[in-house]
Amino acid sequence: MGLTLTIHDQLDQIDSGQWNRLVPYDAPMLRHEFLSALESSGAVCRDTGWKPCHLALTSGSDLVAAAPCYLKFHSYGEFIFDWAWARAYQQSGLEYYPKLLVAVPFTPVTGRRLLIDPQREPDQLAPVLVGGLRTLAEKLDVSSVHCLFSTPRDNRYFRDFDFLDRTSHQFHWQNNGYVDFQNFLGSLSSKKRKNILRERRRVREADITMCWLDKAELTDQRLGFFFDCYSNTIAEHGSYLYLNLEFFRTICTNLPDQVRMLVAEKDDRPVASAFFLCGEHSLYGRYWGALEWVPDLHFETCYYAPIEYCITNGLSRFEAGAQGEHKLSRGLMPAKTLSAHWLSHSDFHDAVERYTREERQDIERYTEVLAEHSPFRQD
Repeated sequence: MGLTLTIHDQLDQIDSGQWNRLVPYDAPMLRHEFLSALESSGAVCRDTGWKPCHLALTSGSDLVAAAPCYLKFHSYGEFIFDWAWARAYQQSGLEYYPKLLVAVPFTPVTGRRLLIDPQREPDQLAPVLVGGLRTLAEKLDVSSVHCLFSTPRDNRYFRDFDFLDRTSHQFHWQNNGYVDFQNFLGSLSSKKRKNILRERRRVREADITMCWLDKAELTDQRLGFFFDCYSNTIAEHGSYLYLNLEFFRTICTNLPDQVRMLVAEKDDRPVASAFFLCGEHSLYGRYWGALEWVPDLHFETCYYAPIEYCITNGLSRFEAGAQGEHKLSRGLMPAKTLSAHWLSHSDFHDAVERYTREERQDIERYTEVLAEHSPFRQD
């Protein structure tokens, strides 16, 4: 086929225009600007445990397929948890790290991981990428290869190379043609509707006003305030600060049309903020923080105001990040997520296959239970 597969330790070695031509319209986190900002800001590098080794498949001078890939030296920032696998390796006297990861760092958003030229036949190109991953894994002598938050199409190609399917779940909001937020509330059960109205009322009674900012209003001062909020809330929860201010600055510069910021103000001074990325049909959010505690402000900033924004702007879906059963009562419903895994040690591969099979059955039962507690009216 005249194809050449190369490995790149910096995304900037690959032309941004050619890379973005492979990216679906509704996937801002897969764009060259987002991934390269992670690297240029220092959030993703060998020192932080993420060594880039991106795959690029070319035909002549044309990039026809690619995959964002990293050599990982830990399992932080992935949101598909394999700590138990790592411990089992260690207890058996084997090294689990490094491993290969096909993913968007720190981003639990489903999307294509095997990026294929839309004018080409994926059945010809995707197997070359997956085969290249297996070859790279053997050359680097890694324990395993993992593809996170993949699509069903991706997983079909991974299965052909003995990868194991793994299922998890998140909570997403879907726009069912709502005219306004009140229309959305009308679709909920009385108890859930009253709870949301009560939480929004508490925010108003605290004299909080919410303001959406677009690219023209994203000043360095506003961005600095957001990062102070984000850093403060991360510290309060004892979490790790994966991203830095330089990353957010770069994103605002290089992806201005996709960035949205929400600021909560009290007495004309900002007290909280949230950072979102907007695709063609979807709003993605999981970065938020506050400098002052206000009852229910988290729910308003991270769920209700974004849902209202989606309705107003005709967006069909809102993804609010990983986990969180409390999202169910606020109108976000369970959504299945996928990943694919290959382990070089045959015995461990077989053990993980049994584990993922049982885990999948548990998640299916759990999802059925969640559906029985749907916040929407049953009539």
